[in-house]
Amino acid sequence: MPSAFFLVQFFFAVVIGLYFLNLLKNQTGNRSAIEKESKKELEKLNELRNISLTIPLSEKTRPQSFQDIIGQEDGIKALRAALCSANPQHVLIYGPPGVGKTAAARLVLEEAKKAAHSPFNYQSKFIELDATTLRFDERSIADPLMGTVHDPIYQGAGPLGQSGIPQPKPGAVTKAHGGILFLDEIGELHPVQMNKLLKVLEDRKVFLDSAYYNSEDPNTPKYIHEIFQKGLPADFRLVGATTRSASEIPPALRSRCTEIYFRPLLPEEIAVICRRAVDKIHFAIEEEAVEIVKKYAASGRDAINMIQIASGVALNESRKILTKKDLEWVVESGHYYPRPQSKLAKAPQVGVVNGLAVIGPNIGVVSETEATAIPTEKGTGKIIITGIVHEEEVTSTGRKLKRKSTAQGSVENVLTVMRKCFHMDPRDYDIHLNFPGGMMMDGPSAGVTVATAIYSAITNTEIDNKIAMTGEISIRGKVNPVGGVVAKVEAAKQAGCTRVLIPAENWQERFRDMGIEVIPVEDIQEVIDYAVIKERIQVSSLPVEPRVIAMAEGINSHNSILL
Repeated sequence: MPSAFFLVQFFFAVVIGLYFLNLLKNQTGNRSAIEKESKKELEKLNELRNISLTIPLSEKTRPQSFQDIIGQEDGIKALRAALCSANPQHVLIYGPPGVGKTAAARLVLEEAKKAAHSPFNYQSKFIELDATTLRFDERSIADPLMGTVHDPIYQGAGPLGQSGIPQPKPGAVTKAHGGILFLDEIGELHPVQMNKLLKVLEDRKVFLDSAYYNSEDPNTPKYIHEIFQKGLPADFRLVGATTRSASEIPPALRSRCTEIYFRPLLPEEIAVICRRAVDKIHFAIEEEAVEIVKKYAASGRDAINMIQIASGVALNESRKILTKKDLEWVVESGHYYPRPQSKLAKAPQVGVVNGLAVIGPNIGVVSETEATAIPTEKGTGKIIITGIVHEEEVTSTGRKLKRKSTAQGSVENVLTVMRKCFHMDPRDYDIHLNFPGGMMMDGPSAGVTVATAIYSAITNTEIDNKIAMTGEISIRGKVNPVGGVVAKVEAAKQAGCTRVLIPAENWQERFRDMGIEVIPVEDIQEVIDYAVIKERIQVSSLPVEPRVIAMAEGINSHNSILL
């Protein structure tokens, strides 16, 4: 009997031994197969790494110093002030694409690392993400911005997952801890992600959730308890860049950030970038070809791309010089459009006024406004407005709403001002107000321009063609402040204007050094005084009716009739 029992035990011992021996052989075989496959894939990877194309021109011309960033001296100065101080701020950078927003932020961080008073140091990282490509899902399975938790059911969760322990994985906000998180096109960020980001900016830490986390589980490592209970550190400075206007960015984000504006490049600055790009590839370029780049390239990136394609054409023809013909072909094949250029009238005209508008972040333009006034029977006149939006659709919480154009409201204000301040009744005229070119002119800043154009048309007086203006007008004739004034003044200067009228409340000392006369005005009377070019006649002592007749006959003075 004992021998039989011993034989049974021996049998099971052999079976178990063979089982584990087989497992060991399988593991050894698997390890060998994995090592073999790994070696094979590593060789393929090294082969791929040994294959290298030439560096694209866009990479060769990427700014390596502040001197390489053309035309953004004011923006860089503001960025330095915001990030290189002892208390760096969160920043929003507005500006068109291809003007150096990302490069400037990188360079400013490197400068801040070297400053003794800066909290940034050599360990501070520059973490860059593009908000247009950030993945987001409501289940938070993948969130590269905030971080993710690999729950036990997550494929490949490893030993901790097999033990039922969730594993937090840090996102960009934690990777940027102690440095800068750069979010390109931040205006495209999903609203839920935006709200989470705002919370992180306040708390300077990020909290992750998991239904599998148990604070009383003794098997959970201490560091995981720390993460779930106290959060992951996320003390960084946000630098968001956008090509949108400030009004399109959530106010909650704007209130937490210093706002900095990068301006569009001027034609001569485009020419500098063009010549530098040509030098980088050791080509020559005709001056006429540079003029074409200046006319059609809207940004530095456009200029570089045009040079890259034109150099390919020349190289295929065994040439090392870029000609006018090469760049004309690039413009045609690439469907490039001329840069918007403001042109002034050659001489003063009746009813034609240079208004100022903003068509993008820090992008100003001179926009001509014209008016005609034809006398009709008393009180039977009508007004026709063309070239602006009268009504637009606005989507709000899924519903389409109709919103009246504020430019239309400005015209109605002007009609009241004509009657109150100048004792003219626009209802006695058929008035046609037009914004040539089909440019969308929405907003109240066209008020003084419209008032001046209608005044000129009714009184048959010419307006200085070298003067431009902006400002909202109240029904009392006061000129109220508007936005984008610096960009508008710069646009007027580039267009060839000699004077700019702006609301007095928008005045800044910097306007003294902009190379153009900037005049602050408080009411519509001052605007007319500066804009009308005929001799002034003192008619303030005349009764109301003769004054109206005097104006209608065009005998008013140098600047306007004084009421």
